[in-house]
Amino acid sequence: MNKALIVLIAILNLASAGALASPRAEQGWQWIEQGALVVDVRTPQEFQAGHLDDAINFPLSDLAQHFANIDKQQAIVVYCRSGARSGRAYDYLISQGFTQVHNAGGFEEMQQSR
Repeated sequence: MNKALIVLIAILNLASAGALASPRAEQGWQWIEQGALVVDVRTPQEFQAGHLDDAINFPLSDLAQHFANIDKQQAIVVYCRSGARSGRAYDYLISQGFTQVHNAGGFEEMQQSR
């Protein structure tokens, strides 16, 4: 009986792990694998504490300056700590004519999806 219970718990844990995956983070990874520019919109201090591989730090407060010379057709994945700032960055970039932008959510959310 105990062995069956352990197996059942293990199966439920595996099934729930997939359910916790974030669709927006998963899609962000797909874009990244296809060559999208990865932009962390957190503060430089947050970025220094940890960031995704190949990410560049364009803080939300400086987006206009950083994106002034970037092709509006460039695929871009934005993320932050929780998804709120990256949501604002997404809205800003779309309003400026960028056509391929994805809000992948938060840093931890992205890490948990990998």
